[in-house]
Amino acid sequence: MTIAAILKDKGREVTSVTPDTPVSRVIALLAQHRIGAVPVMADGEVRGIFSERDVIGMLAQGATALDTTVGEVMTAPAMTVSPHESVIGALALMTKRRIRHLPVLDDRQVVGLVSIGDLVKYRIDRIEADAAAMRDYIQQS
Repeated sequence: MTIAAILKDKGREVTSVTPDTPVSRVIALLAQHRIGAVPVMADGEVRGIFSERDVIGMLAQGATALDTTVGEVMTAPAMTVSPHESVIGALALMTKRRIRHLPVLDDRQVVGLVSIGDLVKYRIDRIEADAAAMRDYIQQS
């Protein structure tokens, strides 16, 4: 099972921002699209990632934090995976690094974004399909 299989089902649409985007605008995008993170892009490359956790980390700065740019507060560098990475490998990376979102890069181009929820859902669906196939096999025997 690879990340490409997840993107095939999920789709490859990615909402991204540039480093000079105001944090207030990025937070509005997260809410509008009901997503947990966006890659921060410059010159066609991922420079970092901005997630809900970054928002939480900014709360101590007060309301003035909303006036900063995402480039000042993003998590950089962003951890990424290729479409050829295994789902288990991506899950292991997310667990080890304690992150929940991974931009998917193919030849340095963003081709998708996966969340830990996407990966867990895919694994559960596969386990359920395997269990159903096993039950059918047993019943036919």
